[in-house]
Amino acid sequence: MLKVGVLGAGHLGKIHIRLLLELNDKFEFVGFYDPSDNNAAAAIESYNIKRFETIDELLDAVDCVDIVTPTISHFDCASKALRKSKHVFIEKPVTETIEEAKILSDLAQEAGVKVQVGHVERFNPAFQAAVPFLNNPMFIETHRLAQFNPRGTDVPVVLDLMIHDLDAILSVVKSGVKRISASGVSVVSDTPDIANARIEFDNGCVANLTASRISMKNMRKSRFFQKDAYISVDFLTKELEVVRMEDVEGESDQFDMVLELGKGKPSKKILFDKPDIEDGNAIKEELSTFADAIVNDTTPIVSIEDGRLALEVAQQIVDKLKSSASLVLDK
Repeated sequence: MLKVGVLGAGHLGKIHIRLLLELNDKFEFVGFYDPSDNNAAAAIESYNIKRFETIDELLDAVDCVDIVTPTISHFDCASKALRKSKHVFIEKPVTETIEEAKILSDLAQEAGVKVQVGHVERFNPAFQAAVPFLNNPMFIETHRLAQFNPRGTDVPVVLDLMIHDLDAILSVVKSGVKRISASGVSVVSDTPDIANARIEFDNGCVANLTASRISMKNMRKSRFFQKDAYISVDFLTKELEVVRMEDVEGESDQFDMVLELGKGKPSKKILFDKPDIEDGNAIKEELSTFADAIVNDTTPIVSIEDGRLALEVAQQIVDKLKSSASLVLDK
């Protein structure tokens, strides 16, 4: 049984605490640390758990730690844990800077411990069901729109929302990034609240991503286009739609939808599939797989390198947004 503690008992931290307590076949929950008396009091009242007075005291009492603190403190918390040879689960984005992520990666390798990054959409049941259908997509379009919430506005919308889709795309498109262009607008905060990015990969794939935190409605949808197939993933409703085409062999059924492509070309049969998705809690699933990676000595599904790569591409987009803003201001 892995002894686990949580750093950070804010909104998301309390969710992690509850789920770790539920995963009592994999974790022994030891306690938490949060400098906020209000956060601590709420967590203790809800779950009757121990509050540690310092980060070091908590780290000395656990085998692994779940870091659910503001991004600005991720590096400090994780580096302390890794120097004590503790396994680390760390929320996204992994760190504030790419250099910090590289240092954490080196520390983890030296300590021989596991680090998993909380890119939760990898564990969304709709995306997991879609992965077997994804075969070399060449155009990807994502929309991640959220109603305004002051929580999270300390970072650009790219690092707050778009990074979820970046990680999912990078896990599917196994190719280097060739070119990035981006534009965005700051509406209610000091950093862009709505942004669009176009990513061109070395293999010819193009991804067009839109993220907004000032939308009138919530939307989290990705569409993947590849040869003879279109796959639509709704992360919000946890639904998957797959439209595939295959050559017609012999006589087609009268109820088949057939696409005639012209003389000399084989007709295509259009197949519509909407698989049943088994509902599940993605955060609980990612925490469970974190335990599995430690016990089985395997690479976490979302590794520290995955987290670093997503941050690297996200930072390039943020830099493009800053360049675009400077050009506008200069005019």
